[in-house]
Amino acid sequence: MVALFKEIYAFRDLLWILVGRNIKIRYKRSALGFLWTFLNPVFMIIIYSIFLRILLSFDARDPLFLQRLVTGILVWQFLAMCVGDSLHAVLGNASLVKKTSFPRIILPLSTVIANFVNFIITLPILVVFLLVKGTPLGAMWILPVVIATQFALCLGMSMILACMNLFFRDTEHLMSAVMLAWFFLSPIIYPFSKIPEAFQRLALLNPMCGIVTAYRAAFLGTDLMAPRLVAVSLLISWMILILGVSLFQRWQVNFGDKL
Repeated sequence: MVALFKEIYAFRDLLWILVGRNIKIRYKRSALGFLWTFLNPVFMIIIYSIFLRILLSFDARDPLFLQRLVTGILVWQFLAMCVGDSLHAVLGNASLVKKTSFPRIILPLSTVIANFVNFIITLPILVVFLLVKGTPLGAMWILPVVIATQFALCLGMSMILACMNLFFRDTEHLMSAVMLAWFFLSPIIYPFSKIPEAFQRLALLNPMCGIVTAYRAAFLGTDLMAPRLVAVSLLISWMILILGVSLFQRWQVNFGDKL
């Protein structure tokens, strides 16, 4: 692992070039360009605020209903964008892989860092929204741990999926269904407390369950419900990172044959 970090550091210039390219590609030919990073979460908050009331889907009994929903959606978008970009992290850089010698792990890492930049920019917007709504912030001290954990999950998933889509081209189509199921199995549009108690232990095997619950505890001051189980859920994210690194390092020797 230490050797891998040294390799990545040695090619840090290439890493930042790829990160910059990934950020620019997302807003290529856009008149407002990078400004959309700020505008998208603002528009999302406005749309949910208006249409949930129009559709009578707003739970007036829960004063944190909208805040929970917006927090969950923003957190989910970071994962979803990383998963979507990771599918072509290796496949979309065939010429670079074939012609240049560098640590291949830089490819999925650059996509995750690019999406991480976008995600970090949305967090101050979320904080402003919560302050405007009069929501006191919660246990903000856990935020660095939760952010690092989600980054680990996104990187682990990105490495696994980058390899899978190279060797099994149906992965891209399969992930559309998997992500939809994962979205509804995670407490994004509902609080963790809505999960029946008999299934809560099982639900926390889903790393996004613990991550979203921890984010809400940080931003909204909501209860972690089961701190030990949430800790296990977060630990699974780091296990996925270790698995991702292991598989990627093992499979990368065959990348050239599959491109």
